[in-house]
Amino acid sequence: MWRRPLSAAYRRSGPKGIWGLHAVRRCSAPALPAGRITALQAVDLWKKHFLERGVTEPDHSSHYILAHLLGAKTIESLEQEKLTEFLSREKTEQMWKLCTKRLSRMPVQYVIEEWDFRDLTLKMRPPVFIPRPETEELVELVLSDLEMDPGAGVGADAQHTCFEVGCGSGAISLSLLKSLPKLKAVALDRSQDAVDLTRENAQSLGLQDRLQVHHIDIMKDGETVLGLCSPVSALVSNPPYLFSEDMTSMEPEILRFEDHAALDGGKDGLKVIKQILSLAPQILSNQGRVYLEVDPRHPPLIRRWVEANVEEMHYVETRHDITGRPRFCIFQKEKSNKDRKLNLD
Repeated sequence: MWRRPLSAAYRRSGPKGIWGLHAVRRCSAPALPAGRITALQAVDLWKKHFLERGVTEPDHSSHYILAHLLGAKTIESLEQEKLTEFLSREKTEQMWKLCTKRLSRMPVQYVIEEWDFRDLTLKMRPPVFIPRPETEELVELVLSDLEMDPGAGVGADAQHTCFEVGCGSGAISLSLLKSLPKLKAVALDRSQDAVDLTRENAQSLGLQDRLQVHHIDIMKDGETVLGLCSPVSALVSNPPYLFSEDMTSMEPEILRFEDHAALDGGKDGLKVIKQILSLAPQILSNQGRVYLEVDPRHPPLIRRWVEANVEEMHYVETRHDITGRPRFCIFQKEKSNKDRKLNLD
């Protein structure tokens, strides 16, 4: 099930510079071999070609494409004799077709049309945002809190609801639903492509009965968002959080194929984040939490803004990702003193 995550070209941590948009060149694929070729020979040929043409992670790219063609997750999981066998003419042509797509800088996830996220295999297609390794850590944070509450776990009687803003392929909501059999989820996205793909993934995983998916732009339809469900236990989002000025220096894989609206968070990267936190008190039940994946520059900015602008939301903590960067902000709804007094009366 587990694939080694592709790294540099598929992370969303800020500008990279090396593979800017202007570095993209039109590249021709090598000719199909006249004779027969083994799987390993095909991989080596394409690895060298990717390397010569400046394609990021040339070895992993060729490995994943070949493994997919041979019905495996990774090349390491294939038997050695499978790798030294001659490919059929059909498989050779398919290899050339898929690798040519990668040569255009199409991300591997789109090339093979699927990707693993935690314990799920999700369908992938452009321009829907590809889930990154950091987002698996975001899911773990939410799970660790919800699993401590007996109402969300196996055999529980109560039923909790998670609300996701910007569902993309459905990775976050579907992963939470798979891990917590009593959980329900409501998800929304401004992109119809994302909504359609989330529904398709939910159906293929048998999780559609516990998930509602809506085509709504939270920036334009805040009132509609508030009417989607009763107060929820958790609001989770991996929102657009890049600074607009950083967008032009992202890798071609991102710039040319992924939805820019899922990446660009405005001048300070906080446009959507501020909207989510403004609506959070009306979406969450008391003691409910917001879990956000953000840019490492954001946590102190977000904390100060919430303290000044959102009365019922209180900062809990910032967690670091596996690379040691401040990546996840957690806030909790707490009733104001006025509300507490009214309840006591």
